[in-house]
Amino acid sequence: MKKIIALSLVFMFAVSCSTVPITGRKRINIVSDAEILPASFAQYEGFLKENKISTDKKKTNEIQMVGLNISKAVDKFMRANGMVSEANSYRWEFNLIEDPTVNAWCMPGGKVVFYTGILPICDNTDGIAAVMGHEVAHAFAKHGQERMTSAYGQQLGGVLVALGTSNKDPKAQQLWNTAFGISSTVGLLAFSRTHETEADKLGMVFMIMAGYNPEEAINVWIRMSQRAESGSAPPEFLSTHPSNETRIQNLKAYLPTAISLAKKYNTMPIKS
Repeated sequence: MKKIIALSLVFMFAVSCSTVPITGRKRINIVSDAEILPASFAQYEGFLKENKISTDKKKTNEIQMVGLNISKAVDKFMRANGMVSEANSYRWEFNLIEDPTVNAWCMPGGKVVFYTGILPICDNTDGIAAVMGHEVAHAFAKHGQERMTSAYGQQLGGVLVALGTSNKDPKAQQLWNTAFGISSTVGLLAFSRTHETEADKLGMVFMIMAGYNPEEAINVWIRMSQRAESGSAPPEFLSTHPSNETRIQNLKAYLPTAISLAKKYNTMPIKS
């Protein structure tokens, strides 16, 4: 049984390896769009019914216009790079929710939510574009599907640990299972940091393609850093996100590359 599960893991990773466009990072994904998108769209509709959509027409229009521009940049890239069927699968939608939480997110398939609480951090239209680009990038890179794949692998890994320690005393089994739980959790946290850094980079490219000022992506994280209370943030090692300072430095370093890539992608002909 152990050999079968181990071989299944190896086979799963071997046949489901692909590359994230633009960044070139190798990823493992066994979750298809056909499997995840209907659930994503349904959950989004449920969320909107249970939460208060903002009545601020000016801010809502701004969010939706920026979202439309960013999504057009993503769509342009995909169609210019032979990803037509994938581009057709997105159902872009952008909503502003009355909530003081400093957050925004994008579900697989292009369903975006901004909370009113993040608007002071955005500060201006370019700041909204920076956050929008980052969130849209999560959907573009299929981070949700990749995390689901990781969760499947974690579950199978837990089965392997249980089988491998089945002949040991209960205390030893508990020790090994605890160790696996800690290591796998930290591993997934690190994986999330990888996604966040990748979304920062992709988002900067997309916001430039859409005509926004990329330096505002850096300023967003400067404002986020200024907002954070001293000592309130967890250590970066145990955080699902890079530290604000790390993000600021990474974005500053990536800015010339993002400008070059955006110029290249904006001049690419659209393939039929």
